[in-house]
Amino acid sequence: MDLQKIMQWLEAMLKCPICSTKYLVEQTRVISSQQHMPFNEARILIHSDCAKCKSSVMFNVEIRGPQVYSVGMVTDLTSADSMKFKDFSRISTDELINLHLTLQEFQGDFVGTIAGQV
Repeated sequence: MDLQKIMQWLEAMLKCPICSTKYLVEQTRVISSQQHMPFNEARILIHSDCAKCKSSVMFNVEIRGPQVYSVGMVTDLTSADSMKFKDFSRISTDELINLHLTLQEFQGDFVGTIAGQV
């Protein structure tokens, strides 16, 4: 698959969810991509900054043969942040449960809570 053609297609199709301005390829960065040539499939994670309103959006694009699926979300991450965090390990179920339990008992004392965990 030609990544440049995909980027040009995205530029023509995708608009900023805040101000409806079309995205520019120059403002878009591929964070990660995977291609499965035998099946003509690809997954691409893209970060883009709107040239007009300066909002940032991350798009997950999945291509399966002739079908293209795209999900976008507004983010406060810069493209550099996105590159940095892409290789972090996922949050486990246990970590999420522990956070939930901690927040249930949280009384508003950040210093005390953090000091108790050190």
